[in-house]
Amino acid sequence: MPRKKKTSYNTEISDLGPAKIQTQLRHPRYVDDKTPLCVTLTSDDLSELGDENVTMHFVKAGPRKNLYFDASKTKCAIVTCGGLCPGINDVIRSIVMEGHYNYGIRSVLGIRNGLRGFIPKYGYDVLELTPENVSNIHHFGGTVLGSSRGPQDPAEIVDSLERLNINVLFVIGGDGSMRAAKAICEEISNRQRKISVIGIPKTIDNDINFVSRSFGFDTAVEKATEAIQCAHVEASGVDKGVGLVKLMGRHAGFIAAQATLALQEVNFLLVPEQKFTLDGEHGFLAALERRLEQRSHAVIVCAEGAGQDLMSDEVGRDASGNLKLGDICGLLNRKIREYFSERDFEMHMKFIDPSYIIRSVPANAGDRIYCGFLGQNAVHAAMAGKTGMVVTQLKSNTVYLPLELVAGKTRKLNIDSDYWYTVMESTGQQDYFLGKQVRVPKS
Repeated sequence: MPRKKKTSYNTEISDLGPAKIQTQLRHPRYVDDKTPLCVTLTSDDLSELGDENVTMHFVKAGPRKNLYFDASKTKCAIVTCGGLCPGINDVIRSIVMEGHYNYGIRSVLGIRNGLRGFIPKYGYDVLELTPENVSNIHHFGGTVLGSSRGPQDPAEIVDSLERLNINVLFVIGGDGSMRAAKAICEEISNRQRKISVIGIPKTIDNDINFVSRSFGFDTAVEKATEAIQCAHVEASGVDKGVGLVKLMGRHAGFIAAQATLALQEVNFLLVPEQKFTLDGEHGFLAALERRLEQRSHAVIVCAEGAGQDLMSDEVGRDASGNLKLGDICGLLNRKIREYFSERDFEMHMKFIDPSYIIRSVPANAGDRIYCGFLGQNAVHAAMAGKTGMVVTQLKSNTVYLPLELVAGKTRKLNIDSDYWYTVMESTGQQDYFLGKQVRVPKS
């Protein structure tokens, strides 16, 4: 029987040329590119692996002894793209502080309002970023540079980089932004220019392949648990009370699952990775009725991308080309009320949608620390002349990854994993779906 072919990925990092300038950075442990980092990945890290494990070699993040750029002559730019996320300002601040104080980079420009800021017709000014004007931005949510969605012409972007004499571009954004960064790299290469492009992946949903943890995720989970706690109070404060909480998660339910584990008050968790039906003996509505009969209240957490197969309307696409989601919580709200009304079953429901509160808050302490590591290592990579890459955490390591490994690829919850089994144990929802009498009381 032929052996199954192992999945392979290219993890080499491109550079602009030989690094010949001895660094002025005094660091006790420089990283050697010749010593790769060996990491074994599973389907929890890469959705497409299935039951297969793969051992790969990665370039470890960190300072190098020799640099490509002369810091005194280096000019950088930072752009933030896509939706908001806790920690963006922390990453901006970290890049500016690392570049100024440790490398002596002479100039860092902030590009306003996403990739639109490069395009002359929009008329946006650039913002000079200094240690003085970024010193307190980490206390605020959002991005001081502004953001936007939608593609822009890579040629126009590179034209602007050339006019501004930019040597390094830092792109902070999600999978669409990483695709844009890749296109910018290709345009730079076609012109044979020496401009480094470094990506810092940003997705509050924590769903980019090869990215074990995206910044802002811990903060999102922390704020989500507050919303779930409120729903639990509302639901348990009245007989036959139901609390329905909508959380972010277009294609993956990481926030919803992690918040469910964090609080242990959720009775039904609905995520994009696991299909469910509304009607029938083993449908969601009947399961909810059993829960209310046995325990007199219920808390439902629903990721925004769950149950999209139940939505019949064509919803179109947004400015970034992402498929717009149907309103699954609106459907649940309506169907639940109709179901119990038809049965003359008294039920009281409260709906909580904390989505914009969650993504707009400042980062918590854990995310701030992580954002600091990302910003510092992004500068280390840029000064060494690396390009076409992102800096991220993989397992417990900070590594450099080629843009093509993360651009446009989505990581999903593994619903065959021990993690998911633990989540399901904490809810007890499988017993309600199967019509079993729950033996252990659930809150």
